[in-house]
Amino acid sequence: MNITKCFYLGWSITRNMNVARGDHTASVLLNGKVLVAGGAYDSGSSLNSAELYDPLTATWTTTGNMSNARFSHTASVLLNGKVLVTGGTPNANDALNSAELYDPLTGIWTTTGNMNSARFFHTASILSNGKVLVTSRFNRGSALKSAELYDPSTGTWTATSSMTSPRGFHMASVLLNGKALITGGNGIDAASNNAELYDLSTGTWTTTGNMSNARFFHTASALSNGKVLVTGGNSIDGASNNAELYDPSTDIWATIGSMTKARFFHTASVLSNGKVLVTGGLNSNSIFDTLNNAELYDPSTNTWKTTGSMNNARQDHTASVLSNGKVLVTGGFNVRIALNSAELY
Repeated sequence: MNITKCFYLGWSITRNMNVARGDHTASVLLNGKVLVAGGAYDSGSSLNSAELYDPLTATWTTTGNMSNARFSHTASVLLNGKVLVTGGTPNANDALNSAELYDPLTGIWTTTGNMNSARFFHTASILSNGKVLVTSRFNRGSALKSAELYDPSTGTWTATSSMTSPRGFHMASVLLNGKALITGGNGIDAASNNAELYDLSTGTWTTTGNMSNARFFHTASALSNGKVLVTGGNSIDGASNNAELYDPSTDIWATIGSMTKARFFHTASVLSNGKVLVTGGLNSNSIFDTLNNAELYDPSTNTWKTTGSMNNARQDHTASVLSNGKVLVTGGFNVRIALNSAELY
């Protein structure tokens, strides 16, 4: 599609990516462009390709390939503008410990120090000192408690204290006080409602209040008021439409109004007006229940309302808030078919 054209209220389609992909990463660079990297084009075939979206021209251009094909990885925009990609899997079974850096000035990837542990479906959080905290996830089917720190000034990793619980498919949020909040995930046998905090100043973890609901494959969004909004996810009871708020000042979780749709493998984006846009995901454990539904959370009223539906149903997609305030949604899967479509909210 070469021309942006409106279909549904709030959404417009933009040019397609060069490569269909899901379970990829999308990073908003300091120059405003969006770097899409890796992903899979079916249930177990990984990609090393990368491409750039320019919001000014609504065009995609290919850029340098990563050294390793990977999906279920992380991508973090460092304070120096480079992008750090960590871990992932090439085939849905074997975890990677490799890491590499993308330089927007040259369009070239270079390898950097390997992580101490191979991992995928992990988290990576940029802390106030510029270091990157990587936590947990699986290595050959085992949930990990380990965590480590990447120092961009040296390109090296150092182990930090382990989390209190093994987990994967969890979420990490950096709070206004500088601590990192880890929520939920799938531990050894079941979904967890546990949450814990990492203190950079001491390098230690402490448990905090439990969520009301156990969940994994959820989202966690740090709001402008300092609270963290957790939405949806999966558990032994299936997909959830539950949402709750964490208050760092009290370490207490409070349930709020439920979303209109139960979902996991969805996205949640904090908009410039403070509202949160939730898009897509799976409504059940069936691949045929992929959603095109989107809804908005209003922190001032603790309520949800539906907004225009996406032009494509999708899960395992990305949603990036651009400098102009719009949200770019890319790729994902619909009934195991990778999409190359992109749209703007």
